[in-house]
Amino acid sequence: QVQLVESGGGLVQAGGSLRLSCVASGSIFSISTMGWYRQAPGKQRDLVAGISTGGLTNYANSIKGRFTISRDNAKNTVYLRMNSLEPEDTAVYYCNADVQSGATPYYITYWGQGTQVTVSS
Repeated sequence: QVQLVESGGGLVQAGGSLRLSCVASGSIFSISTMGWYRQAPGKQRDLVAGISTGGLTNYANSIKGRFTISRDNAKNTVYLRMNSLEPEDTAVYYCNADVQSGATPYYITYWGQGTQVTVSS
């Protein structure tokens, strides 16, 4: 079994910054892509940013230039640095990871439980 645990969410004023962290633990042989998604009330869950094992990144257009995704492969951790936050960034942020456990030859996508980010105007 694999668990993903996010942290770092909270309440911040517009223009402020937060850094989210997500640690994967459990039966992990390797992790390929890791990413961050967000879901605002009444909306679908959308990709915010993704990062490959080698560090290749992709971002949603709405957050380009403001958010930075990074990872520490040795710690099975992915980060999301969020600067210049806007009220429209308010959402529950979820991390995910494609994980190969020691028992199987294929990758399974796991999700964290989510962390709330609220940006006040």
